[in-house]
Amino acid sequence: MNDMMGDMRYLILQPENGGITDLIRFGIFNNKASGAKFMETSEGLQFGGETPEHRLVIIVSILVRKLIKLFAKPMELTGYFLEFILNLLSLNGGLFNLLAALLQGNTVVIPKRGSATFISSIGHIDGRINLDQEAIELEPRNKSLMDLCMMASKLAYENATVVKNVVNLHWKACMHFVDFYNCWNEYQKERSTQVLIFCDKPRDADLIVISFRGTEPFDADDWITDFDYSWYEIPNVGKLHMGFLEAMGLGSRSNTSTFQERLLTDHTTNVNVFPFPETSAYYMVWRKLRSLLEEHRNARFMVTGHSLGGALAILFPTVLLLHEEEVVLQRLLGVHTFGQPRIGNTELGRYVESKLQYPTPKYYRMVYCNDMVPRLPYDDKTFLYKHFGVCLYYDSLFVEQQVDEEPNKNYLGLWYLIPEYVNAVWELVRGMTMGMRYGTEYKESWEGIMMRIIGLVIPGLSAHAPPNYINSIRLGT
Repeated sequence: MNDMMGDMRYLILQPENGGITDLIRFGIFNNKASGAKFMETSEGLQFGGETPEHRLVIIVSILVRKLIKLFAKPMELTGYFLEFILNLLSLNGGLFNLLAALLQGNTVVIPKRGSATFISSIGHIDGRINLDQEAIELEPRNKSLMDLCMMASKLAYENATVVKNVVNLHWKACMHFVDFYNCWNEYQKERSTQVLIFCDKPRDADLIVISFRGTEPFDADDWITDFDYSWYEIPNVGKLHMGFLEAMGLGSRSNTSTFQERLLTDHTTNVNVFPFPETSAYYMVWRKLRSLLEEHRNARFMVTGHSLGGALAILFPTVLLLHEEEVVLQRLLGVHTFGQPRIGNTELGRYVESKLQYPTPKYYRMVYCNDMVPRLPYDDKTFLYKHFGVCLYYDSLFVEQQVDEEPNKNYLGLWYLIPEYVNAVWELVRGMTMGMRYGTEYKESWEGIMMRIIGLVIPGLSAHAPPNYINSIRLGT
């Protein structure tokens, strides 16, 4: 670990520190003073948007984050209201039954957040809770294990009571609930990072699964994190996405020295030397995982997540590598992510692959068709974000290909624009006929169809929804 110590470099994009006129001066005239308002860099690092292409990427990131921040409260209220209405309708048998109950003066069931019957918007888009197979093969690319990981990634969007009930009641033949954590997020300054942990047996388990919650549809801070290009660089390791580090409680951009303290503290001889908040996701999961591996001597563990949860899923073993947790990492079965954004640069990818991908690959990331989130942050000469690991790409016919990188890696270009919208129309038609073609299990909910309609405007948004990944695994060829 000592050879990693040294001068740390970082870049922080700060949309709140400048206005539109500053963006114009910076974008058109490359005004350094205006650009400096949006960028904080480590001493000696020159990063001023040297070319128009560089500046364009910076401006797009700042504008998108400003726009999302502007609508943060409306998004939150919309999500709150929408989830309440969706649960009100489902608990009372639909719109017509609800109206009949109101007209007849009958009792109406009022949804209660945090209860066993209160389902997230993600759960309403795709109501499936049963696993495709109860016998799970413990091989990283096995379909039954991939399905378990995707269903666990979707389940992580629910509240703790729903999660526990699904694992213990619906997955009881093959899984056992361990815990559900609400962890501290250094960027959002609240406990907004959620993690689900379960294993295949209460005693002598063979499999432990850690599932991180992904980007919540109406959480502006989650989307701002996805579009954030800020990074922190570790010598001889590479650049890591600063927002994802903060979501794991691994540092704070308000005090950048905390990243070095938390990422490179040598605690191999004294596990109590930990400069983390005890409620941080990394610390809570690390502590519980060590306990479970000690309790279940033959168990191996999987890490998984959808969207932002996928980024945290691969970040967790990356930090285990930095902390030289070799005993723990020997028990890693694999990492499966779905619709995951990029977490670092090429150097980081080489570092992680040299440790995790030999002698056999352990890290697989699944990408469905036009999903826009795996294309973030941009893979370009400005920010140098790169994917790594084995990419399993599924087209809209659920045909799987193993590729180095998904097509249209930055979700840009007129060449792709027309095919994206044509494909969105096809996905809407397909969604309306899924039940007839593949059986009632695949029939899409009306909420799912509404998501497809949104896809007619923003194709990559509807492609990001969990049903696409569940169907790709179960129907994929």
